[in-house]
Amino acid sequence: MSTPAYTPLLRARDLVKEFKQPGRKAFRAVDGINFELAQRETLGIVGESGSGKSTTARIVARLIDPTSGSVEFHGEDVTRRSGAALRDFRGSVQVVFQDPYSSLNPRQTVEQIISAPLRYQGRKATGGYRKVVKEAMARVGLDPDHSDRYPAQFSGGQAQRIGIARALVVRPKLVICDEAVSALDVSVQAQVLDLLRDLQREHDLSYIFIAHDLAVVRQIAHTVAVISGGRVVEQGPRDAIFDDPQHEYTKTLLSAVPRINPAWDSVRTGLGREGT
Repeated sequence: MSTPAYTPLLRARDLVKEFKQPGRKAFRAVDGINFELAQRETLGIVGESGSGKSTTARIVARLIDPTSGSVEFHGEDVTRRSGAALRDFRGSVQVVFQDPYSSLNPRQTVEQIISAPLRYQGRKATGGYRKVVKEAMARVGLDPDHSDRYPAQFSGGQAQRIGIARALVVRPKLVICDEAVSALDVSVQAQVLDLLRDLQREHDLSYIFIAHDLAVVRQIAHTVAVISGGRVVEQGPRDAIFDDPQHEYTKTLLSAVPRINPAWDSVRTGLGREGT
């Protein structure tokens, strides 16, 4: 009996995104990116500011359209979806943004914020939206009795948990975390990362975790793609990327990380010799 062909949850093929500027040559923010993401795994996407990480994430979530290339979800190209089919896809892929306060409507209560994806999707909630919201709040470690409060009444870590609850309420298959912990204190970062790992095991979630902090990526990612100038310059299993980087750009990123793994010292030393 033949083994069924492997189909990743998500596959990006030759993604290109150009932004047109009046009177100037189009700027290519994403330039032929390819990667795959397996079910129940986390892909870390790393690179410096302006490398194309967030633009890639927005294409995957269909917040913007690619200039060319495709995004396959369960083997189907979703860049061609529109209308109800696109709405269904967006129920399967949710985003947690960098700044928890700017991504939450300050004029809405937590109940309104968390239930918004359900309302957008036109989904009915067993027991009503309020019941579902309270369950979602409890799941991410928030007090369900605070559902009538507003975002400004919560700490940064709590506000980010609201964003996570909002993403999970439609039971997605993929959650894109775009610098989701970079605005948080280190101790709060650890709490949110633990929460994300627990939720991944509990709900069979896949993550795309975008960050410039490689120490954070190493804690949560199974595989890593390193992006520079809109291109993937290196990708592979987490430990291979961190312990034996091959591309000079990856080595440069790692050399800037505070010492966590003694093996990185050889990378730094090698870079230092080359520069003398």
